Amino acid sequence: MAPPETSQSPLQDLVTANHILHHHHIVDAYGHISLRSPSNPKTFYLSHSIAPALVSQASDIIEYNIEDASPVDSKIAAKGYVERYIHSEILKKFPGVNSVVHSHSEAVLAYGISGVPMRAAFHMAGFLGTNVPIFDISKHYTRSDTHNLLVSNTHLGAALATSFSKSDSYAARVGAGAAALVSSFTKGEDASSAVELHPDYTVVLMRGHGFTAIGSNIKEVVFRAVYTQQNAGVQSTASMIRNAYLNAEERGKAKEEKAATPDVGPHFLSEQEVQGCKEMGQKTVDRPWGLWVREVEAQDLYVNNVKSS
Repeated sequence: MAPPETSQSPLQDLVTANHILHHHHIVDAYGHISLRSPSNPKTFYLSHSIAPALVSQASDIIEYNIEDASPVDSKIAAKGYVERYIHSEILKKFPGVNSVVHSHSEAVLAYGISGVPMRAAFHMAGFLGTNVPIFDISKHYTRSDTHNLLVSNTHLGAALATSFSKSDSYAARVGAGAAALVSSFTKGEDASSAVELHPDYTVVLMRGHGFTAIGSNIKEVVFRAVYTQQNAGVQSTASMIRNAYLNAEERGKAKEEKAATPDVGPHFLSEQEVQGCKEMGQKTVDRPWGLWVREVEAQDLYVNNVKSS
């Protein structure tokens, strides 16, 4: 497992990342970003239940055990995020993932409920691949769960984590509980909990909730969160322009012409293009990160009192 790459101290970068995500409207009062501890891969850092823009010091950040999302220091008085299990279960399942972002981006939300697939629409979003899966939490509720779409316990977090892997398509389709029941009659264990180094997908949409993005380090996951939102905007704009154009064109055609005109749809990135663009983004991630850091440093709203190590 590669350690998280940071330009300052890990916690200083984590505070900065919170500010960048807010500045780019990826998060507002809600949403969060985590970082696997560089010194202990079994724990991770996440701010306490506070608006991301207001995270400013080391005491705003809690270290959690990945195994069960419990605080390493049991005496911590600060209230934690209810959805910290998003982070713990993804980090548990994928040792190659070191940072996770959860967002309620309005631009992206529409693609989790509209029935229109999100696709990589421009070169900065090659990491999306040719398919962006949707996690439907309603398939995973148990009788004791509150149906509020929040990933508020380990089994719901584990169900979300399976959506990042093609090998878990069965569990994602029928629900983690059903998959576990079936496996109890076969090998006696839930295959959906198996550890994998890297996921097949970098972003998963969440029906009626938002999206979750993963990365090998903070810079990469922030890059992916920002450009996931931009991709949603580009795709939505392209669809509106295309529909307006086709409607105007159709009104001027004869019935025979309409029937003969093929509907080719939007021209998204090909499989070869998404791979090439994904690699390009990974090689150049320092460029936007440097800009974004300066942007938040120039804003009085954002305060980072964490000292460099």
